[in-house]
Amino acid sequence: MDDLKPLAVFAQVVEAGSMSAAARRLGMSPSAVSQIVRALELQGGVTLLHRSTRKLALTEAGERYYPHCKRMVEAARAASESLQLARDAPSGELRVSSPVGFAVHIAPALAPLLAEAPQLRLRLLVDDAMIDLIDARVDLAVRVGRLPDSSWVARRLCDFELILCAAPDYLARHGIPASPQQLTMHQWLAFGRETTPAKSQPATTLLDMRSSDGAQERVQVEARIASNNQVSLQQLCEHGLGIACFIHAEVQPTLERGALVHVLPEWRFTPLPVWAVTPNLEASEAAKVRAAVDYLKRHFAKQPVPTLG
Repeated sequence: MDDLKPLAVFAQVVEAGSMSAAARRLGMSPSAVSQIVRALELQGGVTLLHRSTRKLALTEAGERYYPHCKRMVEAARAASESLQLARDAPSGELRVSSPVGFAVHIAPALAPLLAEAPQLRLRLLVDDAMIDLIDARVDLAVRVGRLPDSSWVARRLCDFELILCAAPDYLARHGIPASPQQLTMHQWLAFGRETTPAKSQPATTLLDMRSSDGAQERVQVEARIASNNQVSLQQLCEHGLGIACFIHAEVQPTLERGALVHVLPEWRFTPLPVWAVTPNLEASEAAKVRAAVDYLKRHFAKQPVPTLG
């Protein structure tokens, strides 16, 4: 492609009305501007401007040529402004990926941002699978737990506490476990990705727990029911089918209405890190991504923390 700068210089000369005025706008010398216009004329084999000591006038060829140069300059300005808008103000489509269980946090976290930025649109992709950020054109992914090595940029949003839960009906029928070791005598519901299934054998889950006085226990339990969907697992637990491990913030409303009970509240697990994963360095991110990360941090900072029993 030929150098487009001479076309922009020519358009500026016509707009300014003189070589010297155009030179001042462009930060160039009048002779340099004149040479560029003369080179355009020589290249095209036509005269573009009638020159006099007092003014410039377009030739017929210049009148046909100028609108195209003007549109090119306007398009370049519009492109520059769109980049500045993307950098400085949340706008366009924000594509967010979230696990199924965490999707409930997206609306309360990003609703204030969407209210403040009317030019911003949201597309939420909910999937427990590890969506490829590039293939799905994802701007921001919320991911939980240990992250695999990758070239993506990960920023810690918060740490979520894990708790054991069961339905009151289940505990009434099977008794309330008094220690981690007693969990082996109970029915267990496991999240699919946390299990280590052996062929033709029940899936197992390893529980590492610590008490308020510093004691530590490691217990291996067999899962009667396993699911790769956290929402389904919670529904199964609420129906009294066993004990399960959940993120406290996700089941807090269920605990408050009494559909689930916190089991072994004096014992805790290692907190689960929550990450905002993006494909770009923070310095080159669009304003919509920077704002979304900020609002997610604010939301997760307000999540309740379980108290030790």
